[in-house]
Amino acid sequence: MKDERKIRVVIADDHFVVRMGLIAVVDSEPDMVVVGEAADGNQAVEMFQRLNPNLVLMDLRMPVKDGIAATREIRSKQPNARVLMLTTYDGDTDIHRAMEAGAQGYVLKDSTGEKLIPALRAVAAGGKWIPKEIATRLASRRLFEDLTPRELQVLQQMAKGLANKEIGDVLNITGHTVKDHLKSILGKLRVTDRTEAVTVALQRGIIQLP
Repeated sequence: MKDERKIRVVIADDHFVVRMGLIAVVDSEPDMVVVGEAADGNQAVEMFQRLNPNLVLMDLRMPVKDGIAATREIRSKQPNARVLMLTTYDGDTDIHRAMEAGAQGYVLKDSTGEKLIPALRAVAAGGKWIPKEIATRLASRRLFEDLTPRELQVLQQMAKGLANKEIGDVLNITGHTVKDHLKSILGKLRVTDRTEAVTVALQRGIIQLP
């Protein structure tokens, strides 16, 4: 099959070994060809603009610009662009942000080639690819209230191990206000203490480790 008739794929992942493995898997398919590779989000955007591929296989977390920001930029420039998000993270917030940015599919890095290739074909053909476990995560999101921007700031400082007064000093608010935010955070995340709050927030992708 000539290259112009194949599904042309750009692969973006900051880990060289992972990227090489993905290239090998995709290039082994008779109807696909990797036309470019990127190690960060900025490179992914540049590759897309220059090569105009049928599909970008995009890592969620990369340096310089993450996969979500890169996807949002690509889709703003080309609304019909097709992006399949690839990640080790299965938190509902990560998934929601990826879909909100315009990704049409979401697959985990522990997926074998047997799962990845159908996902690539489906998204390239104009469809969506949401595996059952990913759909379940998204559905569970409806059970929780979203945190406010200030609550997210407090939670991020909690993840650094700061006490209430220290958080107040950093955010220029009183310790009493921090305590009020903490109470709201615990309620929204359905947890009983700050350690559990940080653990759940990391698992769901609400915050990242400092």
